Amino acid sequence: MTEHSCITLTHGDPNKGHGIAKKHSVGFILPNLEVKFINPATGQSLPKNTPGEICVRSQCVMQGYYKNEYETALTIDENGWLHTGDIGFIDEDGDIFLVDRIKELIKVKGFQVAPAELEGILLTHPSVEDAAVVGLPDEAAGEIPGACVVMNSRAKESEEEIMEFVSSNVAHYKRVRVLQFVDKIPKSPSGKIMRRLIKEKMVENIKPNSKIGVERRLLK
Repeated sequence: MTEHSCITLTHGDPNKGHGIAKKHSVGFILPNLEVKFINPATGQSLPKNTPGEICVRSQCVMQGYYKNEYETALTIDENGWLHTGDIGFIDEDGDIFLVDRIKELIKVKGFQVAPAELEGILLTHPSVEDAAVVGLPDEAAGEIPGACVVMNSRAKESEEEIMEFVSSNVAHYKRVRVLQFVDKIPKSPSGKIMRRLIKEKMVENIKPNSKIGVERRLLK
């Protein structure tokens, strides 16, 4: 990352001198770095296999953003820890896995839900070709997970059936509450999901004052 340079190495564990990172891992922590995973709300350090904000401290941390003390203070704390804004965890073998960006987490009644986790579950369904999950405003919960899903040409499942598939694999607060079938998922030239655009379109497509449920609309 620009504010620090490399944090992990995928080929070769610096502590063992050999090995390749696991599938979906971003690698092992490089030497001479301190890395911790914290609860973004409390700052408390978290144990292994528990997702939290990735923080790093070393001689490679930038001095700060040019002429922007406010943003610098938000990014580097008084103890020299650089807060990356990434949610991830480290396993018992030292592999680090990224989960999502903090700003993209969905806040459901105080619980944090990672869109990437729900997208991963949706993509395991044999009829789902692509998917994107965003947080939608809700008076009772604050936000609820909403999904846009691209089905393959052989698919026969309804929106309700896809929602039930997700519900059977997650805790109650992670359930997808709104699902829309779409022709394609809007993405940037680099392949990044355009979540803001998707959220705007989904909010437009939900009927005013209607109960939260399934809405069939095409995202154009």
